[in-house]
Amino acid sequence: MATDTLTGRKIAITGGARGIGLATARELVLRGATVAIGDIDVESAKQAADGVGAVAFGLDVSDPESFATFLSQAKDALGGLDVLINNAGIMPIGPLLEMAPATYKRAVDINVVGPLNGTRLALPDFVAQGSGHILNVASSAGKTAVPGGVAYCATKAAIVSLTEGARLEFGHTGVHFTCVMPAFTNTELIAGTQGVRFIKNVEPEEVAAAIADAVEKPRLDVYVPGLLAPILKTQPLLGRRLRDFLNRKLGAYDTFLKIDHTKRDAYDQRIN
Repeated sequence: MATDTLTGRKIAITGGARGIGLATARELVLRGATVAIGDIDVESAKQAADGVGAVAFGLDVSDPESFATFLSQAKDALGGLDVLINNAGIMPIGPLLEMAPATYKRAVDINVVGPLNGTRLALPDFVAQGSGHILNVASSAGKTAVPGGVAYCATKAAIVSLTEGARLEFGHTGVHFTCVMPAFTNTELIAGTQGVRFIKNVEPEEVAAAIADAVEKPRLDVYVPGLLAPILKTQPLLGRRLRDFLNRKLGAYDTFLKIDHTKRDAYDQRIN
């Protein structure tokens, strides 16, 4: 992999203190980009940024004023902005009737309102300059709902629609839009879950590489791993009865219900 393929590109990424966000920041810097990380955990973000050669600022994606300040700080630090990666997200899972309203509201605020804020705030400059790229990190869960993931899947489905709607409305301006849909990724978001049969969990570095590839050469949809694309595209054609049968055989309908809470408690406490 060449290390200068993104030289000169100025990129802001939300939720960059850990997980996919941090791996993406590292990959982008290795390819020559200058990167600004935004995260609500500003101290962790600064430590992470120091480790990968980026800069970091505090950011609450659910607050439009905080997001506007972050973008302004990023542009000042980087000398402009070419790409916004809306990556910040949380994954509350479990039976819907056992989930507090405050929990699923927080998921909507971060997972949906956050990318909406970022998209609305970044677009005026991108449209004015006739170029720019917004990448929204959704999930394969945005294409296929599962029991125990009602709130999470709903938020990620919203991001799939948000990205496509923004493309339709603003694609003619020269701005690119990409929806990133990873499978189960080995970060703290999936702590305590058991995954899906026959579909191997991916590493955050794999998702990061796919995101960086899409920054280099814009694509509308990015599936990680690539085999997800034919699976998710053909599932709606199967009909609900056959789709439900296959997903039960794969274990997809148990993975957000059969949870090892001892392994997940620390994450749940952090996001609530």
